[in-house]
Amino acid sequence: MCRDVRVCRGSSNLRRGALDCESLLFALNQAACCRACNLIRRKQASLVKAKASFRSPKLRDGRERYPSLKSVEEKKQTSIDTDLQHFAEDEKIHGAVVPPIFQNSLFVFDTYEDFSSGMAGLSKDEEKYYYSRISNPSMTVAEKKIAHLEHTDRAKVFGSGMAAVSCAIMSCVHQGAHVVSVDTCYSNTRQMLQDYLPKFGVKSTFVEGTCPEEFIDNFTDDTKLVILESPSTFFFKLQDIEAICKSAKAKGIKTMIDNSYSTPIFQTPADFGVDLIVHSATKYLGGHSDITAGVICGPESHMSHLIKDEMVIYGSALAPFPAWLLTRGMRTLKLRMKQHELAGNFVAEWLEDSPFVERVHHVGLASFPQKDLYRKQMAGSGGLISFEPKFQTKEEVARFINALELFQIGVSWGGFESLVVGALLEPMGYKEKRWVIRLYCGLEGPADLVADLEQAFSKVG
Repeated sequence: MCRDVRVCRGSSNLRRGALDCESLLFALNQAACCRACNLIRRKQASLVKAKASFRSPKLRDGRERYPSLKSVEEKKQTSIDTDLQHFAEDEKIHGAVVPPIFQNSLFVFDTYEDFSSGMAGLSKDEEKYYYSRISNPSMTVAEKKIAHLEHTDRAKVFGSGMAAVSCAIMSCVHQGAHVVSVDTCYSNTRQMLQDYLPKFGVKSTFVEGTCPEEFIDNFTDDTKLVILESPSTFFFKLQDIEAICKSAKAKGIKTMIDNSYSTPIFQTPADFGVDLIVHSATKYLGGHSDITAGVICGPESHMSHLIKDEMVIYGSALAPFPAWLLTRGMRTLKLRMKQHELAGNFVAEWLEDSPFVERVHHVGLASFPQKDLYRKQMAGSGGLISFEPKFQTKEEVARFINALELFQIGVSWGGFESLVVGALLEPMGYKEKRWVIRLYCGLEGPADLVADLEQAFSKVG
């Protein structure tokens, strides 16, 4: 029964057959209103029931990935969407909604005692600054935001992804140490392990990595570090992060992963036991192709000595302005990752059906061979794809790449623009070298990207 008494009376008059035109019109209107009220109440009841039955996807640490309003009130936690906008930005300097750029090289103190206190806080998580080569408020905002998203105690930003990778590795090894790494890690990471570190007595073993036993069977008494990259470079092979980390931890071996592909939007390796997480923030975290930056995330126990030693000695900290740009870029991270995922899956599925393509490598495909592990570890895929064309001469590959119009020829990825690069590779498990073409799907329309690929294939012959 409607709470409005007049509506009920109008409805009753209609049922009693009132013939007066004015009364009939009033009754019809009120009856319609009564039906509308009942409909609204039914909708509200359905909404309450739907909310009661809704279960938000949970992260491995028990946090809801998309918390309900009730859970936010109870736990005082906010969603990733909100954290990207506001975490570590409570202080509004002079009311500015955007944190200012602290474009200064050093910080001065009122007294010598304050100066000494600031110096003492170098290896602690305290907001005391004395030199921007070590820390700066513009760096701190980005660092706190990333550490929070990655579920780690602390993060430090560096001048490039390789600066972060190098400092992370050097913080774990010493003369005579041994490293086990996935074979298809980033090329410069491999260069450091294979060509540079042996000069200092550090040896490395490379494994395909799709089975945890490949890592575990290569552990020795000298193994100090395991390097993961899941998904890996060019071929996007996954490693069982949890199984590998569990075995490494039991032997006192540190683990490190490059999480640039997934970002904390799609994968949080600390939840699976990884010690150190590195990013090329040049890519998705920055997102606009206007900075070079890197990040290391990890526990306070490790990060404190890494900052005091490797970061200070190598002088590789990120400057204030690119740190500010990094914070700005992260505000749209989740929105961009979803768009990259949509475009990547659309293009990869189209490539699978192309008569010019032998094999497509993309974790978002239904045919991806490690789909169960993907579902366990990742919440989504990105815009990176590679494929092995049926044409396998350098001239044909060059003709295809040169014919592309939207896909620009260039290294790196993670920005707004779509990119392409080709390479002759022979990873573990391959009997010969193969031409592999890597595509990065930016923020252009997916159908436009497919049209560009289609016209480029037609030029190959």
